[in-house]
Amino acid sequence: MSESVEEARNQRFHDEKRAAKEYRTDAQRDRDRILHASAFGRLAGVTQVIPPGDEGHLLHNRMTHSVKVAQVARRIAELRLQEQAEICAAVGGVDPDVVEAAALAHDLGHPPFGHIAEKALKESIETQRILTDAFEGNAQTFRIVTKLARRAPEYEGLNLTRATLNAILKYPWTRATGGNKREKKWSVYETEVAEFNWTRRLPILERHDHRKTAEAELMDWADDIAYSVHDIEDFYRVGAIPLHRLAKRHNNSSEEPELKAFYDGAADRRHRAELDTSGRPSRAELEEAFEDIRQMFPITPYTGRATERGELRAMSKSMIGRFVRAIRLRVPDSPDTDFVDIDEKEAATVTMLKELTWYYVINNPALATQQYGQQQMIKKLFEVFSRAAADPEELKIFPGATREILMRLHEEPVKSASERHRSRTVVDVLAGMTEQQILRMYLRLMGITPGSALDRVY
Repeated sequence: MSESVEEARNQRFHDEKRAAKEYRTDAQRDRDRILHASAFGRLAGVTQVIPPGDEGHLLHNRMTHSVKVAQVARRIAELRLQEQAEICAAVGGVDPDVVEAAALAHDLGHPPFGHIAEKALKESIETQRILTDAFEGNAQTFRIVTKLARRAPEYEGLNLTRATLNAILKYPWTRATGGNKREKKWSVYETEVAEFNWTRRLPILERHDHRKTAEAELMDWADDIAYSVHDIEDFYRVGAIPLHRLAKRHNNSSEEPELKAFYDGAADRRHRAELDTSGRPSRAELEEAFEDIRQMFPITPYTGRATERGELRAMSKSMIGRFVRAIRLRVPDSPDTDFVDIDEKEAATVTMLKELTWYYVINNPALATQQYGQQQMIKKLFEVFSRAAADPEELKIFPGATREILMRLHEEPVKSASERHRSRTVVDVLAGMTEQQILRMYLRLMGITPGSALDRVY
């Protein structure tokens, strides 16, 4: 990698003095900043798929998920450096510390209660018709690392390097510039366009290039690996996903009804969600991939015996090992070609593991009713906070730092700009809470459990 490329990768948006005896690389400093950020600590209070409840450590939360994504991402990057060193340089550079840092940061913008809250916030904002780019967890992540998190009093954000910021960008466009096919996902709000434009100034990226960097591709695949494998592991242990009824046996007659029901359910969901579009694996290809992977499934229900725990870990290890090797770097031969190539069969296998969670857990009425209530809490708090943010006399219900921001916004001469900033600030407050904070705030503001006047409101 040339000096100019390395220099561009390691630049930071804000100038800062480096310690005279700094022993860490720039990427290692990025990793440490993310790990020590309060936004990362919040992830321990945000669930991965469903709230842990009495199951405790048996289910991943967003923090434990992010830590494991980071571990897998680092190993993928190290393997690519070992096997494809020249191509790593040709695609703009691959640094395991950069990939690991991006993986630790990738879910910082994930709101409490997960995607149901993301949907509730998006709908609430669109009803207001103030913010055109609504809410998106990936864009919130970029906003956190560039604006909301603080590591120094003199500037906003964590001031990460250009390489790490690019590795975080899973959808490197705004809602307005992404085009029709990309409207569902974007990684940048209009408020961070200046930081985004600066971030994308890498030699490997052409102007207006919408491709993820190679490091972002590796991080994204690690995310797919981690949550597809760990979700089925979690939900098998708590009895929600019957892997034993889907396991491949010599006598197939007993497994056919359960297997067929799952295949039909997965196909129906993908059809309704318009996931079986051009270029994606067909139903036959997905079922073929699943036929291969279910040979690894345990053949008995989970009871917690030591041998069962060992077998489950062996299954997860084997799956992760396969998927880690399924991605390879490549030098693009056209502007439409990605920096990586993922084995089609292994990608289909990961897809089917995700469908297990959808079929047996996410579509479960018990979760659906819980999520309905969570969605109502988010929408009601957005309504209450939005109304209070517009009235200088009601700002006292906000935490101190937020109140200070909103007071300054009321002094802005342009009303429309002030409204947009107020709305985005309300989103920042809600998206930055843990699930317990949301619940306590809702009960307090609705007068259900008012608490004490001496309580500290964060």
